[in-house]
Amino acid sequence: QVQLVESGGGLVQAGGSLRLSCAASGSIFRLNAMGWYRQAPGKQRELVAGIASGGSTNYADSVKGRFTISRDNAKNTVYLQMNSLKPEDTAVYYCNAEVATMARPVGMDYWGKGTLVTVSS
Repeated sequence: QVQLVESGGGLVQAGGSLRLSCAASGSIFRLNAMGWYRQAPGKQRELVAGIASGGSTNYADSVKGRFTISRDNAKNTVYLQMNSLKPEDTAVYYCNAEVATMARPVGMDYWGKGTLVTVSS
């Protein structure tokens, strides 16, 4: 089994910063793409940022220039540095990873339980 555990959420004022972390553990053979999604109340879950195993990244237009995704492959961890936060960034942020295991070498998606980010105006 594979577990993804997020940390780093909380309450911050508009213009502030937060850094989210997501650590993967378990029977990991290889971590492929990793990413962060968010879901605000009454809205669908949306991709915030993604990072491939080789390091290439992609971002939602709404966070470009403010958020930075990175990963530490030695620690099986992905990060999301969030700067210049806005009230509309308020959401539950979920970590996602495509993980290959010995039992399933082609990989499958795993999700964390989410961490709440609240940005006050």
